[in-house]
Amino acid sequence: MVVDVDICGLKVGDEHPVRLMGVINLSKESFYKGSVVSTDSLLDVAHKMVADGATILDIGARSTWPLARPVIGEEEELNRMIPALDILRGNTDVLISVDTVYSGVAEESLKHGADIVNDVSGFTSDPHMIDVVADYDCPAVVMASREFPGDPVGMDAIMESLAKIIARADSRGMDTGKLILDPAIGKWFSDKDPIYDFETMDQFESLKVFERPLLAAISRKSCIDAVLHKPASERLYGSLAATAIVVHKGAHIIRTHDITETRDVVEVARAMRKRQPIVRSGNFEVSVIDIIHPDDAEYIMKGMGVTGTGAKVMKNKTVSKVIRVNNITTTEALIIKQEILARGGDAALEREAVSHETAKTDVLIIGTLLQLGKLVRKLSFQARNLPLIAEMIAEALENDMDVEHRYQREP
Repeated sequence: MVVDVDICGLKVGDEHPVRLMGVINLSKESFYKGSVVSTDSLLDVAHKMVADGATILDIGARSTWPLARPVIGEEEELNRMIPALDILRGNTDVLISVDTVYSGVAEESLKHGADIVNDVSGFTSDPHMIDVVADYDCPAVVMASREFPGDPVGMDAIMESLAKIIARADSRGMDTGKLILDPAIGKWFSDKDPIYDFETMDQFESLKVFERPLLAAISRKSCIDAVLHKPASERLYGSLAATAIVVHKGAHIIRTHDITETRDVVEVARAMRKRQPIVRSGNFEVSVIDIIHPDDAEYIMKGMGVTGTGAKVMKNKTVSKVIRVNNITTTEALIIKQEILARGGDAALEREAVSHETAKTDVLIIGTLLQLGKLVRKLSFQARNLPLIAEMIAEALENDMDVEHRYQREP
């Protein structure tokens, strides 16, 4: 499951440096006015970004910010984009990405030297975008989307959306190995709570199950404002903190307005990211996979060809939890140990409890989600305080999976 791809000659993946994508906005409607570049200064800005460490430049001629006004059309987007590409072509030694949801803009941009299409709608806004990307056999960044850009809420919806985008691209003849996945961090519609962005960043490693390059576009976005309560111009340090987290959790490309400052953060965070243990011999390969959510295992199994039913049955066997229960009677602890052992798990309790030399004890329960679920059901029908303990274990497990419980903080 090691990602190692070639994007127009640029090596991207787990064993390569994290690549920086510099944002160049040609749109005056952008949410971050400090990122807007005029045609006169375009080449100077591009040269500085490349000198500072950018290996990709992402050119946006129309703001994708949902509140951007006025909303410009395809013709105006082309009028901004094509002259900029003509200036950059042959004058920069870097890959050029175009940020657009229109297939017409994408095709004209590819004719004028663009290398990558960055479609924040995940091929949902323009049904012909997949055809253009397939015909030109070019890499494409696709953002998690269902009906409009960034509409999936929560990591489960993001994973499902990206899986469907990959499947749709494959069915239309695209080389899906050239897809770069973007999990849609940001307030893409007014009702999206920032906690869902926190969940995405915290669980970013779940995206590794798709075995494709992962792009994080966090720079100065609204989720940073939700914590710091500062305008876009003052969100640099918050953006860098979030960037360090996603790089540590597996991001391969960071899209940013601030190349110089981001470069050092990325290098340090990347150095602390552990390598996946893989052993190869001839045609054989053995790897250790970290599963943090049972649904991740379901995606892996389906990718291997396991039936949908089989994957659903087995996914709760792939994630283990350790639960500590404090201050229960020795008898209750021994019953818990007996019941979890009967289901293939285990439990640890103090030595004096095993020999009945103490009345109270703590117990450490070890088991898969499937085993723990069975334990809860069994304890619910036992005597003493075991039904209450079962209820508390079930609540703790539910809280562990609940996004609001994990990330919501009191105001």
